[in-house]
Amino acid sequence: MTMGTRVYLARLAGLPVFDPNGDRVGRVRDAVVRLRTTNRPPQVVGLVAEMALRRRIFLPIGRVTSMDAEAVVLASGVLNLRRFEKRPNELLVVEDLLDRRVTVAPESGDGPAMPSTVVDIGMELNRNNEWLVTRLAVRGMTGRLARRGHVFQADYDRVRGLIGPTDTQGTSNLLALLEQMKPADMANALQDLPDARRNEVAAALSDRTLADVLEELPEHDQVEILVRLDRERAADVLERMDPDDAADLLGELPKAEQSVLLDLMEPDEADPVRQLLEYRPGTAGSVMTSEPVIMTPDSTVAEALARIREPELSPVVAAQVFVARAPSATPTGKYLGMVHFQRLLREPPASILGGIVDSDLEPLRPETSLAEITKRMATYDLVAMPVVDSTRRLVGAVTVDDVLDHSLPRDWRDRDLSENDEVVL
Repeated sequence: MTMGTRVYLARLAGLPVFDPNGDRVGRVRDAVVRLRTTNRPPQVVGLVAEMALRRRIFLPIGRVTSMDAEAVVLASGVLNLRRFEKRPNELLVVEDLLDRRVTVAPESGDGPAMPSTVVDIGMELNRNNEWLVTRLAVRGMTGRLARRGHVFQADYDRVRGLIGPTDTQGTSNLLALLEQMKPADMANALQDLPDARRNEVAAALSDRTLADVLEELPEHDQVEILVRLDRERAADVLERMDPDDAADLLGELPKAEQSVLLDLMEPDEADPVRQLLEYRPGTAGSVMTSEPVIMTPDSTVAEALARIREPELSPVVAAQVFVARAPSATPTGKYLGMVHFQRLLREPPASILGGIVDSDLEPLRPETSLAEITKRMATYDLVAMPVVDSTRRLVGAVTVDDVLDHSLPRDWRDRDLSENDEVVL
């Protein structure tokens, strides 16, 4: 895609945005089209970009010098940082038009219109230097059960129903876009959707993906999405969340609803969540994960390295191995110490963990306060600390991201940058 040719707007979603010096300023999240009088095609007036702290700003289309499959480049590094707000005569391509059900008139003008769904929106530059919606990529729906048909292109003036009620949208193409994003970006995109569409799209995600996304959403959005699911599905999603995140989410629900969902979960998934819910808020017990990497002292360095390479582990959890006597599931046998991954990389693969374990660090107790945890992590430059009970059994570990999540204001995922009008990057 280059300037002066047809550009399909949904394909821009997720692309990085660079200033003229090659510095990245954000990512494209959507495109803004302005409705015009009579049946004239909508005009594309700009892009919506996401900057730091998930702030969405408006980029006028006139400031864009190039668009291709890799990036969008701006003509100027001066940006207006006012948070983007859609005007009454504007629509967003991804949010409002993607997956919309339309009908497409035949090219000859004769015969019935074909029911279709919008896959993408194409724009072209006219002689007045305006970007106008000229073509759509649509997928025909065939058969009495509206089965998926082939994708084809249609001129804008052949399409009926593109502009209309918002209850005529599906989810398949938006899901395809979202599934290319990281969970944090996907969560941010969901936040920008109207409540009904957000809940519909969230419900269409797989259990694993929805669990990852919920962990990145503000608590009020987590609750809103979870309570809209049927209870069996909600329990399945909770099972796939990290126990500490599942406990935080359940903690926002009434006690009766907590009990129902915990009873629906598999016992081995529900038990650590129940335990976490019993700890007092603001303590190590309330924020720890009950599933750190735990190995016995007779395990080898090679086995430990293989364990921390597992892709489902987060970086902070995989940064160290906690060594304890059997059993290895929390609560473990006697806690012996920890081995950082850098030490593992320096030792012979056949070395035994019990011979290289660091036992100098005093573990946390479940009742240790967040303030004390923060102080100790900063003092020893740690990303995770063990938590033991009164008999020195390992019951979990507190990671630095757990501390940050619970130290920041409850609404930190909703917070914006200060309202500076412009910034030069």
